[in-house]
Amino acid sequence: MTAASSASGDARVGPFAHFSRDFTASIVVFLVAMPLCMGIAIASGVPPEKGLVTGIIGGLVVGLFAGSPLQVSGPAAGLAVIVFEFVRENGLEALGPVLLLAGILQLVAGWLRMGGLFRAISPAVVHGMLAGIGALIVIGQFHILFDERPLSSGLANMAMMPARILGLNFSDVASTELALALGLLTIGVMLGWEKLRPKSMSLVPGALLGVVAATAVAWLFSLSVARIEVPQSLAAAFALPTSAEWFSPLANPSLIVAAIAIAFIASAETLLSAAAVDRMHDGVRTQYDKELRAQGIGNFLCGVFGALPMTGVIVRSSANVQAGAKTRLSTILHGTWILGFVALLPWLLREVPMAALGGVLVVTGWRLVSLKHVQHLFKAHGYLPAAIWTVTFVLVVTTDLLTGVLVGLALSAVELLPHFKSLKLKVHEHDEGEATRVELDGAATFVGLTRLNAVLEKQPADRPIHLDLNRVKAMDHTTAETLSEWISRRRHSGQNDRVTGPEQLLRPLPVAT
Repeated sequence: MTAASSASGDARVGPFAHFSRDFTASIVVFLVAMPLCMGIAIASGVPPEKGLVTGIIGGLVVGLFAGSPLQVSGPAAGLAVIVFEFVRENGLEALGPVLLLAGILQLVAGWLRMGGLFRAISPAVVHGMLAGIGALIVIGQFHILFDERPLSSGLANMAMMPARILGLNFSDVASTELALALGLLTIGVMLGWEKLRPKSMSLVPGALLGVVAATAVAWLFSLSVARIEVPQSLAAAFALPTSAEWFSPLANPSLIVAAIAIAFIASAETLLSAAAVDRMHDGVRTQYDKELRAQGIGNFLCGVFGALPMTGVIVRSSANVQAGAKTRLSTILHGTWILGFVALLPWLLREVPMAALGGVLVVTGWRLVSLKHVQHLFKAHGYLPAAIWTVTFVLVVTTDLLTGVLVGLALSAVELLPHFKSLKLKVHEHDEGEATRVELDGAATFVGLTRLNAVLEKQPADRPIHLDLNRVKAMDHTTAETLSEWISRRRHSGQNDRVTGPEQLLRPLPVAT
């Protein structure tokens, strides 16, 4: 197979069949990705060029091999906190070998066809984790708005916030007050543009306009504020290992645990993002194991070049779909534009105020703290899923990411206790002439979700399905959310599938009872 045919994802139409739409979409994604790549790097406590290198690899390499053709990969806010803590404790030089190992773990997981297992993770845990990360980003980047460095923990950052505000002195404006003004200008332009932009310019990203506005003001008035630092040459951004001692951190068991944590969180976020991207379009569906292998290749290379870890990212992916992308060519091209920009215009990046990127990340983090999801969990599934979300969120903010996720996963297992002796779920397919009846028998929990997903996703889009839940003894919120998404996607594509079963099981699903 040639690289070109591999790049097509939907090879039946060819890689350049939709060139004009993919080309314009790639420009949009590039404009969205540039400030986010640099901002997430700064939030992670590493130089901004490390985020740009990850964005380049995510486009040129992962875009070529991805199992989700329209998903865009790059540095993710979801990993910023764990990288920040890792670099603070172990140094930037230890990040490379740990990422290399994380990439290998993802490759092995893809080869072992473990992609479906990550999709069985409780959505309460995932969204509680993302909300906690969002809160940590907001309170950490709050200090960047004042041209100060974030502190060592979420609690320390929160405790210091009042002192930052009380320390302002607008009668003697200095770098602190100027930086805050630029950060607030960035936030104001971002939010204002999203509310007031005309439909003809709906694809122009507010983050880019906010950064451009703050940079222009800082340049025109020669403001004395901290600006981002990028290397003089592109080659300096791609730092290769220089000796065998580069691998020495892997002899430390705690760093191996960090590699496992990064691989786990990156994989879960990527595959959940891919599932969300699938709901946005009617094109080629995600091959989850292939996507996991592509992410493994990407993180392996990020480790080799000492860059940030990558995941599939929903903000850039949704921009890609909304801009009209049809094949993976858009994702590949966006990596090319980042590479060209860093190679040809590094002087322009050095004019960007740090506070402007802090403003972008404050808005990005705030959007991760979505209370709509916990409200939905409570309304549709009751107290326990909402409690799992809350506990995960609180522990991520007050302790660390791994503790929050592990406790959340342990709590999600509580839903299994009443059905511990009969957890097996049988999935039967019956041909009923013009329709297929998919019958579930047993306890529908996350334990059997991999098998259930495999059956549901192989159903043809042009054949009606009767989903029979009459023999289901119980259903946890993870399975209910999965079925809701599958039913909604089928309904959106024009199918009017039947769903039958007990009223208490149908209540949280998008069906007419």
